Amino acid sequence: MAKGYWIARVDIEDADGYPNYVNTAKPAFERHNAKFLARGGELHSLEGVNRARNVVIEFPSVQDALDCYNSPEYQAAVKIRQSVAQSELIIVEGC
Repeated sequence: MAKGYWIARVDIEDADGYPNYVNTAKPAFERHNAKFLARGGELHSLEGVNRARNVVIEFPSVQDALDCYNSPEYQAAVKIRQSVAQSELIIVEGC
């Protein structure tokens, strides 16, 4: 079974409020065996429009990635994230 990956691109607009999103999302990530491969860090913009923060999260499967996103825990976190940041989030299947 192929792994699933979240790829998120984020511009944080409220740095004081963002930790509340992180803390609220944490139980969903733990329950769905998320492994953070990239979280922020140095960015080299080569093409296109970029965001300041880029995150790659690995899940055991695409279904786990989808289940995490749709979980009640993460949906509570989404509301917080959307109030403190602008972002895009996709799920892709690994090779």
